[in-house]
Amino acid sequence: MIKHIVQWNHRENFSEAEKKVNAEKIKNELESLKDKIDGVVSINVIINPLATSDRDIILDSEFETEEALQQYQIHPEHIRVSSFVKECVQDRVCVDYQL
Repeated sequence: MIKHIVQWNHRENFSEAEKKVNAEKIKNELESLKDKIDGVVSINVIINPLATSDRDIILDSEFETEEALQQYQIHPEHIRVSSFVKECVQDRVCVDYQL
């Protein structure tokens, strides 16, 4: 099992209302990938972290294998969603590890 965690901050040029709308869309789009891509065990997107957090949006996901993670990353649906995410966020941080 592979854990894949990605964290971002909102881009500064969006209003608070726009950030909220973007975060909701990011959450819905990313979480929907579980049912569209083989090898995804779980996807959970946190858009309301505690104020003590350094990041605004957190993707917490698990994959059956490292190969499944690699296939997810090049899947057309993931590419479509990640294009939108990149328009809305900055400061991407990622960690992958085996459970």
